[in-house]
Amino acid sequence: MTIIEQVLAAQAGDDEVFYELVSSQKHKLYAIAYAYLKNESDALDAIQEATCRAYAKLRKLKEPGYFHTWLIRILIHHCIDEQKRRSRALPLYLIPESLVAELNLEDRIVLRIAIDRLPPNYRHIIILKYDQDMTLTEIAKLLEKPEGTVKTWLNKALKELRVSFGREGGYDHA
Repeated sequence: MTIIEQVLAAQAGDDEVFYELVSSQKHKLYAIAYAYLKNESDALDAIQEATCRAYAKLRKLKEPGYFHTWLIRILIHHCIDEQKRRSRALPLYLIPESLVAELNLEDRIVLRIAIDRLPPNYRHIIILKYDQDMTLTEIAKLLEKPEGTVKTWLNKALKELRVSFGREGGYDHA
């Protein structure tokens, strides 16, 4: 059964197929939620909430082929809302080891702080690109932004990181 057929079946009321659709993305959903919320319990709660929202609005999904992108977008929006609701300092984000493998502990801390200080749209691009290994095209679809905008944000985010990281005593890769 193709994804489109699965989504159409779920939209027609097949709850088991909906469960399968969500379950097939559980690891990716968890990784994204955890990257935003930095807490296992909060990440699991966010996935549950996003799943409930998706289930409630499933019939409104116009493009069945974009189900997974749509579900991830719901999750990200919920995570952002949860961060705002907390109204406290955001925790530092996970940085993939591939980005910082050659850095010493002090430089890793500086890099994590620099990423945490990025504007939210830049931080989201960094998380999705480097932590989730998403392409710029996938990120653009997910965030409902033109691919050019996503590229610009990524370049600006990387430039800010280079400046910040260089200014704080780390490597200046400019």
